[in-house]
Amino acid sequence: MSPRHATSPDEQAERDRIAGLMKRPEAVFVFGSNHAGRHGKGAAKEAEAKYGAKRGIGEGLAGRSYGLPTKDARLKTLTLDEVRQHVERFIAFAGARQDLVFAVTRVGCGLAGFSDAQIAPLFADAPNNCELPPLWLKLLGR
Repeated sequence: MSPRHATSPDEQAERDRIAGLMKRPEAVFVFGSNHAGRHGKGAAKEAEAKYGAKRGIGEGLAGRSYGLPTKDARLKTLTLDEVRQHVERFIAFAGARQDLVFAVTRVGCGLAGFSDAQIAPLFADAPNNCELPPLWLKLLGR
């Protein structure tokens, strides 16, 4: 494996966290998506390959995955305010689906280019059935 593709201990711990959560039958993989529903890279590619994300569906529940848009249909990164609106819809959905557990990935912090410090506060009001990345919990003071 080349150094460029090496996985840091933090990245591996995050992958392990998600994999452990996804062993639960009620778990839903929450990933950063685009409005076109083209799941070609990153967590979106994993969502399509493993958890039932569907091409053409850029937002919402599909299979055992939930697409949360961070890019538009042309794959341009959305504004932070636009991402906030999508996060608010997700939080409302998660709150209404207490029968599910949402394995939230570091949405927006990879290909979309946002920092964890920018995205974590958007999830401050996430319900208890949302399993957030440990770094976000730290940034939120939890």
